[in-house]
Amino acid sequence: MKTELSITKPDSPAARSALAMAGYLFGVAVITSLLLAVDAAPSRFIGGTLVSFVLLFVLYRDIMRYKPAYVNNYAMLLLLSLMIIGTLLIGRSFEYVLSGLLKGLDVSDTGIAVYGIPIATGAMLVTLLFDFHTAIIFSFTVSLLTGYWLEEAFFPIYTFVASLTAAFSVIRCKKRTALLRGGLYVILANIALVIIFLISRGELISDSTPAALVLAVFSGVSVSALVSLLLPVLEYAFKITTDISLLELLDLNQPLMKMLMINAPGTYHHSVIVGNLVESAAEAVGVNPLLARVSSYYHDIGKAKMPEYFVENQSGAPSKHDKLTPHMSSMIIINHVKEGVELARHYKLPQTIIDIIKQHHGTALLSFFYQKAKDMPQDAVPAEDEYKYPGPKPQTRVAALVMMADAVEASSKVLNDPTPARISALVEKIINHIFLEGQLDECELTLKDISEIKKRFIYILTGILHKRIDYPGFDFGNGNSHKEPAKIEKPKFA
Repeated sequence: MKTELSITKPDSPAARSALAMAGYLFGVAVITSLLLAVDAAPSRFIGGTLVSFVLLFVLYRDIMRYKPAYVNNYAMLLLLSLMIIGTLLIGRSFEYVLSGLLKGLDVSDTGIAVYGIPIATGAMLVTLLFDFHTAIIFSFTVSLLTGYWLEEAFFPIYTFVASLTAAFSVIRCKKRTALLRGGLYVILANIALVIIFLISRGELISDSTPAALVLAVFSGVSVSALVSLLLPVLEYAFKITTDISLLELLDLNQPLMKMLMINAPGTYHHSVIVGNLVESAAEAVGVNPLLARVSSYYHDIGKAKMPEYFVENQSGAPSKHDKLTPHMSSMIIINHVKEGVELARHYKLPQTIIDIIKQHHGTALLSFFYQKAKDMPQDAVPAEDEYKYPGPKPQTRVAALVMMADAVEASSKVLNDPTPARISALVEKIINHIFLEGQLDECELTLKDISEIKKRFIYILTGILHKRIDYPGFDFGNGNSHKEPAKIEKPKFA
């Protein structure tokens, strides 16, 4: 029996990709070594390049293992490389300026200038633009690189603790003021570490102690200032959506939100309820609840173009579709996705939300109009593809949540007696239909996730569609007009 050994050919795509990545990492290592060099000695440059390459390779392997999407996205990979280079460049610039300032002030120990270097800026930005896990390995890499540069045993500890503090402080950053709070936490961490290091050296009581503490405070302030300045620029340049940007999109003064409220109030109300459903389910399945809510608010903005053709905006008036052929009606309904994408691009919504607008109906069939077309007298059976949304199917869990919540909320409107049992049966039926139709095949939802989503949807809808008691003395047209109204002088509403 022969045993064949599979060897990757040197000219295979995988080998070429590996060589290209190695070359890219080596190029970044060379630039990093130039920033770390403290003299012109060739040995120092070569050593710095090799140290940088090893640390960057460790960073790369960690991202390949836990965040492979970043490696496949060249823009994000470039941004991460720029974050490393930029952080070191900021460190060298501040160290040079602060050292010169201390000399001018006749401070005896100019080495304390390192306490004022805002290395934690990089970790805070990586947390906001990438995620917390990436920020941890980024902090580890940059801290070791700065330790090699300054040849100080304590400095990697100082920068690593400050970087982790900065990263922790903005994990759930909802407002830009949170950046100031993050800077405050960095200040407290810096002061604590400076005091510890001075005690360990027996230099706590010395002339340079006040200056060292001032520099520790300056470092934290600089972190907040630099992040506040650089974050909007990086968001715009690399088309990245942070939680801060998402919160701004929830503002009802946004032009698209105003348009939806005025032109299609029924659709707006529907979108708000979908947002409540999706946000609750997002927390259960571990996706960003804020992104889920914002996407829900904008998923149907295309209906603002022709709102009267959608049932939630008709207010009891005769349907516009009564005078149209089923095929024309289906084209108008399907077109709201295309209109929504165009509006989103015109108003520069993030690409993530545009993708969800495209995907929130997947390739679903407009069964009402398709069945209506089949029932009409005609020679040939209508093509099913003409009554389907163009897709694609949901590619992310957030898009899948919006699809399910959209269908469930719309269907809940037909419940005459919305008891908990009927709501539960409705949610089960709608989500099972979406699942069996194959609309969830291309996203990462598990059966456990779907079960949890159903529970959240049932809980929220039961609260929204609850019954209310009749108010005594008032007839609201609920079929109780035959009852004798109670005589009360001052009615009170619950």
